[in-house]
Amino acid sequence: MGVTLYYVIQLFLTSFQHQSINCIYKDPHRNLCLFLKNTESVIIMKFEELSFPEAPKLGTIPGTKSLRLLNRQREIEGSAVSYPRSIPIVMDEARGATVKDVDGNVFIDFFAGAGVLALGHCNPIILEAVKRQQNKITHTLDFPTEIRLELIENIRNIMPGRLKNNVKIQFGGPTGSDAVESAIKLAKYYTNRHSLIAFEGGYHGMTATACSLTSGKFWKEKYLPMIPEVHFLPYAYCYRCSLNRTRNNCNLECASFYEHILEDPHSGVVKPAASIIEPIQGEGGSIVPPDDYIKKIEEISRSYDVPIIFDEIQAGFCRTGEFFSFQHSEAFPDILTMSKALGGGFPLSAIAYREDLDIWEKGSHIGTFRGNVTAMSAGVASIQFLKENNVNKHVNEIGTFMLNEFKTLEANSEIVGDVRGKGLMLGVEFVKDKETKKPSPDFAAKAREESFLGGLLIEIGGHYNNVARFLPPLILTKELANIGVEIFKKAINKIERNFN
Repeated sequence: MGVTLYYVIQLFLTSFQHQSINCIYKDPHRNLCLFLKNTESVIIMKFEELSFPEAPKLGTIPGTKSLRLLNRQREIEGSAVSYPRSIPIVMDEARGATVKDVDGNVFIDFFAGAGVLALGHCNPIILEAVKRQQNKITHTLDFPTEIRLELIENIRNIMPGRLKNNVKIQFGGPTGSDAVESAIKLAKYYTNRHSLIAFEGGYHGMTATACSLTSGKFWKEKYLPMIPEVHFLPYAYCYRCSLNRTRNNCNLECASFYEHILEDPHSGVVKPAASIIEPIQGEGGSIVPPDDYIKKIEEISRSYDVPIIFDEIQAGFCRTGEFFSFQHSEAFPDILTMSKALGGGFPLSAIAYREDLDIWEKGSHIGTFRGNVTAMSAGVASIQFLKENNVNKHVNEIGTFMLNEFKTLEANSEIVGDVRGKGLMLGVEFVKDKETKKPSPDFAAKAREESFLGGLLIEIGGHYNNVARFLPPLILTKELANIGVEIFKKAINKIERNFN
């Protein structure tokens, strides 16, 4: 018999009075209870019951308590802290797609911890799984446990196409950067080569190798030297094509350039150990390339015997409406990096790779926190939740609604140059002039500020920090999505009035 978790409003508990069930988790903040029953059914979840119903609820922003704690943080924590400098919030509680600060203000969350909280803040299914695990054992290095093997089997099972149940899994340290480091180490180990190919707009992390593969100059200018022989190639950023093409006269020359540098003996690029690419770029500005671009990159890689790494750290686990964003292109990686949503809100990273690449020797890749079992239990619960609640379908529906609303905004706005996205990974790019496309980081920063004051949390990114980025929890309801979009629209209208 399987195990089912029911999340039901207590008002309707009488419908279960003749069944053998027990409350195993009581939510103290809502009139809700989590039940466990032996059956072959599925997890049933009411997404609308996961968030604070009063969102948004606003008083003084930031309030007195928030200001005091923000000031204290500036006094005692390192100056590299970034998010509170632009979003002055001190979070106290969070539920679903909503966040409450220490002053009682309640915000709609379209950021979700940079995509980590894919199934929302304090998801009761995940919390219950974590609680059960923490009562048993919390740290096991890489010794096998039932939950570790269950997560590995789950990851293998959700792989699409020929990768399904046909990959090996390697856990690394707890962050996405660690997954990238693992993937690059494996590729170098396998090929006995050293140079690497990355792409403009790519973000892969802040550790030594991962930062070297990240294209942003800001992170490199003061921290040289980086690792040698990393070469950056054009990404299919169609709104700002680096080859001055348009959608009407493009023949994917950006992908063809990749083949050129591999084929030409005088390109200056020796045969690389691997190429790494985000099938849909995140920090680079929520950039969605043409579907056949990623497929062509894969085909070129195979033609020249270059392992291709797909970075799914931000876009993976249903963020784009598929379990992995590469599924939109029908391409397949040799190595796949995973983190963020993998751990259900808890720190966890891993790589999946073709079984024939599994040539590690014992101890070739180690780390004290290579697979925390608490995070693994959350990962198992997350994957089960994603599958049994048809989250892909929900993400596509809400994402399509939001994208259409933003497209309407683009058509009627003088400062919105481009709108793009897949599922609930969306971007709105700001410009000073729609004809010249001159980027406006000032408008983007102002949009973030005005959204915050209106009760909505968003972040910005992109090549010029001029893209409002939306990564809401995947359990975002249509009602909260609509309210959040309206707050954002009001922010844009206010900016345009002041601009004019």
